[in-house]
Amino acid sequence: MKTYFSQRTGRTCPAEEDYSPVTLQDSIEKTRQALNLAYAGFDNALEKDLIDSYIYEINALQKRYKHLTDLAAAENAAQETPSDVHPSVEPLVGHVLG
Repeated sequence: MKTYFSQRTGRTCPAEEDYSPVTLQDSIEKTRQALNLAYAGFDNALEKDLIDSYIYEINALQKRYKHLTDLAAAENAAQETPSDVHPSVEPLVGHVLG
């Protein structure tokens, strides 16, 4: 039995990977896109095992999406200033300290 090996003469450069920090909004958008793809795959699946795998994938992506949106909500709440939360406190503090 003969075995043939092929050698590539041309070298391809590896693709440059993007190592820039990922924002929370980018993660939410990518998760939303993955969820849409998983739903589309589920809609077109015919085999029982494939349907089960899409169900697990959808459940995992839904949990990830909820976690990311909770983080975004907490981040937005942390960015609020105390004067935005209790606008009536500012005149009292200004009067006492003023």
